[in-house]
Amino acid sequence: MRVLLIEDEPHLGSAVQEHVRAAGHAVDWFERLEPAEHAVRTVSYDALLLDLHLPDGRGLDFLRKLRRRGDALPVVILTARDLVSDRIEGLKAGADDYIVKPFDLDEVSARLEAVSRRYFGKAVPVLQVGPVELEWESKVARLEGRPVELSAREWAVIDVLGRRRKSTVSKEQIEDALYAFGEEIESNTIEVYVSRIRRKLGRDFIRTIRGLGYRLGD
Repeated sequence: MRVLLIEDEPHLGSAVQEHVRAAGHAVDWFERLEPAEHAVRTVSYDALLLDLHLPDGRGLDFLRKLRRRGDALPVVILTARDLVSDRIEGLKAGADDYIVKPFDLDEVSARLEAVSRRYFGKAVPVLQVGPVELEWESKVARLEGRPVELSAREWAVIDVLGRRRKSTVSKEQIEDALYAFGEEIESNTIEVYVSRIRRKLGRDFIRTIRGLGYRLGD
């Protein structure tokens, strides 16, 4: 996924960013709402981790603005406020989940992926693609019943294609999902990952649609 993180506490923001990155996702982290607003209009994000109290405004106002313009981006609120009334206000504003600080970083990743699965039609825990089984929650791939070891980036490529199961995904869309602002991308990076995945899971697992991009095999 490509994740937008809005959090003004430097140590917490850095910890969340590194943890989510370690799971194979790209994370753009902002400490203020103004640059985040520009980013969300520029990039197609898969999820948002949102603090409520920021130096230049309220996270809920930012969330309400997203929902008013029809943006269905999955949103998980991160906040130190644990009153039931605060949670209700956040859910009514359009949040999908709510985590109270201090929290466990593994819980952040789990909730992030859970809301994303609901949005992108991956509530079914296992997807069958020919002889390959994909278990989304545990990030396990099996070829004819045998577990296959995948790197975080290889799984991330599969995840992007799985989210758009019925569509052809361009190389640029995969790059946007895997890399945050400022990360260098070599011209053949996606082709290398696709080649590695095919060696492990079979040539037909990922189909090339000439001139358009890639999609998971039928």
